[in-house]
Amino acid sequence: MEYNAEVFLNKAKKWGKEMSALREIVIDCNLTEEMKWGKPCYSFGTSNIVLIHAFKDYCALLFFKGALLTDSKSILIQQTANVQGARQIRFGDLSQILEMEATIKSYIYEAVQIEKSGLKVSFKTTSEMAFPQEFQIKLDEDVSLETAFGELTPGRQKGYLLYFSAAKQPKTRITRIEKFIPKILAGKGLDD
Repeated sequence: MEYNAEVFLNKAKKWGKEMSALREIVIDCNLTEEMKWGKPCYSFGTSNIVLIHAFKDYCALLFFKGALLTDSKSILIQQTANVQGARQIRFGDLSQILEMEATIKSYIYEAVQIEKSGLKVSFKTTSEMAFPQEFQIKLDEDVSLETAFGELTPGRQKGYLLYFSAAKQPKTRITRIEKFIPKILAGKGLDD
């Protein structure tokens, strides 16, 4: 059996009705449906517009370029401080989705117009990101580490900075940094 959005939604133990309603709304906006990242994803041409996903306390419609939407109803949510372009509309029950159908469609149509116009999300550069103090100290102490980190691709640099920063305790940050110094010196990313 082919794994598609319908199979995914039928297997959903929680939020199945809500995600099915979202699917109907999105399909009515003439977007192409595919499964990406294990979730129903909808595109215009070759560009992803929205994704339907669920969490413990809500299901959501994620707009890939949500940061560029007008958000006239102030309903878009940035999942975490590190998410730069995507935004969610979160739903707690089916009635909320049905009441918001016209608004949801207007946001989808605006997202398609943004895609047609060629607008791009302006992502932070690595230099604009916060360097954990413990990592900055290591870079200041070791010129070869600083050089190696500077030669990594921006994506690899961001990956390390986000991973190091995610630790709440200084001790954990130091442990993470120490563990990955050899990979940085070898020019590799977190998952290489």
